[in-house]
Amino acid sequence: MRSPTEVLDDHLRRAKEGDLEGDIGANYADDVVLIDRETVRRGHAGVRDAARQLAGELPDASYEYVTTHVDGEIGYLQWTATARGARVEHGTDTFVIRDGLIRAQTWYYRVESD
Repeated sequence: MRSPTEVLDDHLRRAKEGDLEGDIGANYADDVVLIDRETVRRGHAGVRDAARQLAGELPDASYEYVTTHVDGEIGYLQWTATARGARVEHGTDTFVIRDGLIRAQTWYYRVESD
């Protein structure tokens, strides 16, 4: 069984590599719940939908992971992104990681124009 730190590290590595399907299969529970400022999404289809939204708002973005912390089942990520004509200065994600899988995730970011 992977630790929450191992799951979060693998998620971030796969995200940087653009391996969405590998990330979903390896790191997300089938019944994951994703919550953001606009909606609640569920399951692997919800992860794909959230990824499409982010890619649409930040096309061809490069991400920097500023801070990561894991305490027990809770993981925290602070990130920045730079894309064509847009950027995110302060993005955050919080994860609930149990039994080797992400069970819940919340995130917040604000896209700014360059």
